[in-house]
Parts: sequence; structure tokens; C-alpha cells
Amino acid sequence: MPGKSLESPRSKGKKVRFEFYAPQALQVSLGGDFNGWDANSLPMKKDKQGTWKMIVPLEPGKYEYRFWVDGVWADDPNVQERVQNPFGSQNCVKIVS
Repeated sequence: MPGKSLESPRSKGKKVRFEFYAPQALQVSLGGDFNGWDANSLPMKKDKQGTWKMIVPLEPGKYEYRFWVDGVWADDPNVQERVQNPFGSQNCVKIVS
């Protein structure tokens, strides 16, 4: 979304948790309209159970995102809302209040 950007770590934005279970993945990153869909700017960390996690400070609003898993875009299987994107697939939606 135009005008929305990823806030700095000292931001007053709400801390929003993103998680993606992929124990076999070698690398998972978070991409969305809050970081210009940059698949490399938000690398996630994997826990011992195979869940990749990240906390991102975001201001209230509606955000579209997907996970970049070993070089391929993947959906959040736990997301409640999706929207069509211009590439013939769907983006996941996170609403921050």
C-alpha cells in the first residue's frame, strides 16, 4: 500500500508476530507492502520445532504479505483473509488495530 513503510525498531508501531511452519526450509523471509516486497530485507529465524518467526513493528492498518521460502513465494496457511494480486495468485492480509 502506498505510503506505508516498515517502522524502525524504536517505532511506536504495534509488535506484530509472523510465523511460518517449514521445518525443511533452508531460508524463509517475510515480504509485503510494508517493506516494498523485498524478499531479502526481513529474514526470519527458525526455532527447534521448525517454525520460522519474526516480529515486525507496524502502525495500524491493513497489510498484504507472503513468505519467501527457499526462493518461492508461499502463503500463510493460518491467514483468515486473502486478496488477489496482479500475478494471478493471492496475498495474505494482516489487519493491525
